[in-house]
Amino acid sequence: MHTKMTGLLALLLLGTTWSTLAAPHGGGKDQQRALDATLSAIVDDPLHPLASLSVLAIRHGKVSYEQQFGYRHIGATPADSLPVTPATLFRIASVSKMMTTVGLMRLVEQSKLSLDQDVSIYLGFSLRNPHFPQQALTLRSLLSHTSSLRDAGGYAWGPERSLRDVLTAGSDSMWDKQKAPGRYFTYANLNWGVIGTVMEKVTGERFDLLMRRLLLDPLDVRGGYHPAAFSAEDVANTATLYRKRTLDTETWQPQGPWIAQTDDVYQRPPAAPAGLANYVIGSNATVFSPTGGLRISAAGLGKVMQMLLDGGRYRNQQLLQPASIALMFGRQWQLAPDGGNGDSERGLYRAWGLGNQQFDALAGQGNGLVEGASFHAVGHLGDAYGLVSAFVLDFKHKNGMVMLVGGTGSDPAQYPGTYSAMGRSEERILTTLYRGAIDKHE
Repeated sequence: MHTKMTGLLALLLLGTTWSTLAAPHGGGKDQQRALDATLSAIVDDPLHPLASLSVLAIRHGKVSYEQQFGYRHIGATPADSLPVTPATLFRIASVSKMMTTVGLMRLVEQSKLSLDQDVSIYLGFSLRNPHFPQQALTLRSLLSHTSSLRDAGGYAWGPERSLRDVLTAGSDSMWDKQKAPGRYFTYANLNWGVIGTVMEKVTGERFDLLMRRLLLDPLDVRGGYHPAAFSAEDVANTATLYRKRTLDTETWQPQGPWIAQTDDVYQRPPAAPAGLANYVIGSNATVFSPTGGLRISAAGLGKVMQMLLDGGRYRNQQLLQPASIALMFGRQWQLAPDGGNGDSERGLYRAWGLGNQQFDALAGQGNGLVEGASFHAVGHLGDAYGLVSAFVLDFKHKNGMVMLVGGTGSDPAQYPGTYSAMGRSEERILTTLYRGAIDKHE
């Protein structure tokens, strides 16, 4: 954990040029200190403060930098606050979708699932867009956000609800009325509720336990999709997510107090949803949030990234075959020049694989990750409850970055990115991390 810096030092560090930061600085320790200081200044920006930050960079397949800043729990005074550590677990929002997809691809390898099968076969009921009743929904369409499902009718329900009842009796707000399945991209969290339920159906395992078996346990990674089942140690290491925004009026107050948004584990320890004891496996995996509910550390995500960069291998285990990784990260959808085949969300979404976003470093295209650099990457971004996250990797050069921000202190709409559809804080962190830990001189 890094102490607050003086305003003068912060200004000096923020003025550091990327070329200076990338230089050897006379040694690795000096370079790391410079990188630490620049990231700390971003976290402590008085106009746009961040509650916490955990980052990791991989260069040529090896971890080249890992650091934490700020607090996982903010008390009344600094003495009452708890720092972020390498073990701190964050609710990583939509980066969870990509981790879910890794688990799903293992089931595809085992021939338990087919990407192009009608998912109705797995679910045990007919899942159809009522406006296009002859066209099947497939895992490929769900994973690439071209299923025609929409979030307007909701995308998470309690254990007492059945996804079958929700979807078959659901309103038109759950479906695109104009675009048939497989033809049009619109980002929808509901896709992953269906995916998680399919995974439960074909394995007979509850989603959170299934993901432990498929992904977390083989990598020896702490955390999971069900915090009520965490050990006391993991609960204590879970980051509370914050905003400087009131819960009732949703007014941003950058000079005001940090307000807990979720995972306030010291006030309210994680509890299982009411009715979970009677949950029927394969009925409604949204209970465990395959779409955004994974709690994991930056180091844990680093293990996943290294496994992917190493062709699916971790230590003496082959978790995924290289062909499965190539399939997962192969391009499934790309925004047409006229924009007529999808909703890009102001340039945020321009290309998609199976459960992953694809970032082409093209000047002026609105979705580059690093300022002034050709960092072509795939991965996923996340944004929920004040958490902002990124898991991005470059297979060609075996480079990658993990970014977990545990809370934003200013309205992101008032601090937009200057070269991308991300917020400016994310741009500054990723560019600093790339320049200082990946694109550095030997």
